[in-house]
Amino acid sequence: MAYVSRERVAPLTAILSVVSLAIVFAAAGGRVPPSTVPTAPEWVLDAIPHVNVAISAAAIGTITLGWRAIRRGNVARHRLAMVGSFGLFASFLTLYLYRLVATGGAQPFPGPDAVYQFVYLPILAVHILLAIVCIPLVYYALLLASAHPIEELPRTSHARFGRYAASLWLVSFSLGIVVYALLHVAY
Repeated sequence: MAYVSRERVAPLTAILSVVSLAIVFAAAGGRVPPSTVPTAPEWVLDAIPHVNVAISAAAIGTITLGWRAIRRGNVARHRLAMVGSFGLFASFLTLYLYRLVATGGAQPFPGPDAVYQFVYLPILAVHILLAIVCIPLVYYALLLASAHPIEELPRTSHARFGRYAASLWLVSFSLGIVVYALLHVAY
């Protein structure tokens, strides 16, 4: 049974993407005042980057498992892994945005200026760009999967969009771990 009308996949993808990106840009741009989120002890705010790197690693694992499962024809395992990946992504983003709003902005880079300009910023820029591009791709692939019975999915663009989404997602999560390492391990 379809949960999403087939005719509504594209418009719903657009609406969800715009709303999601508006929330992200509002939080990242300082448009959401810290008073709008509940306060947390400092240790909770300090723990969020460490929890998020674990979530990122788990998401890399679930995306990889989902990819392998579908290549082996195991649709049930693929679906479970990809829905799990989306849940991990949503958890990551919720925690990241909460910390961003609660602390009043992004964490400054503690390392040398040369590393900041020539290593950190380019990696961060690609990570953010891929995360933004992934949002509509992931929504579209998930909504297509929920709008069609399994036997019809090969006749849709689900696999093509799913491959793009998964590839970019893997790179984005991997670069996010590099950003974490630069912020919290190297410096």
